Amino acid sequence: MTPLLLVILLAVAVVLFVWIASLVSHDNSWVDRLWSIVPAVYVWVFAAFAGLSDPRLDVMAALVTVWGARLTFNFARKGGYSGVEDYRWAILRARMPRWQFEIFNFLFISLYQNVILLLIALPALTAYEHRATPFGPLDVVIAVLFLGFTVGETVADQQQWNFQAKKKAGGADFRPRFLSSGLWRFSRHPNFFFEQAQWWALFFFGAVAAGSVLQWTVLGAVLLTALFIGSTIFTESITKSKYPEYEDYQATTSAVVPWLPRARREPQSKTA
Repeated sequence: MTPLLLVILLAVAVVLFVWIASLVSHDNSWVDRLWSIVPAVYVWVFAAFAGLSDPRLDVMAALVTVWGARLTFNFARKGGYSGVEDYRWAILRARMPRWQFEIFNFLFISLYQNVILLLIALPALTAYEHRATPFGPLDVVIAVLFLGFTVGETVADQQQWNFQAKKKAGGADFRPRFLSSGLWRFSRHPNFFFEQAQWWALFFFGAVAAGSVLQWTVLGAVLLTALFIGSTIFTESITKSKYPEYEDYQATTSAVVPWLPRARREPQSKTA
């Protein structure tokens, strides 16, 4: 058996598990609970098939494990493993007929998202196929960048955690009603930016091994970025419906890529 076949079989098993679990439990967040785990398993499969003797694959697997451990911790402390479902699925269920949502559940939540989780790990396949390329300075640079992006996401998540704790303690009259300071002053979703950046960095490990960025395994990073674009649009539509002042935040702050805040434009007065 090849490592690619093994990870595909594992991915099929995960798809079936999260789909059946969602039908039995009426909870559509099972893929979220596995999100931080299965990519690390896939990358370790390739490292193991290389005998844990390829430095590049070993570093890739270790970095994805760090990513997964951090994300698992953050998800767990928010109650993700205690049966708490992502609030967006309930909103979406209310907007769709049951039969439409069940199709969406299988094709998007269970299948598509797990396909992405498989694809983002496949730069390890490129590295596995080019094991003759020695681990070098570019790999070190990419590893440092990956860790830097991990630190950035950790800081962003901690800032959000601290804010939500203060908001909960402050009650209904707490202001501001959403976080717009710290890293969130430069991006409305800095955690999304750093999350995607890590997987683009992982792709470049494979590209360095192959000696070219023209690798089909870039598909995982591309589809993940597309997924986050859709998620950002949906999440912000909900936030803006709850907090009208969020529109002002949108007008001054970059959506994802951290950037200097824009000056708020005052409405022009009408002349008679």
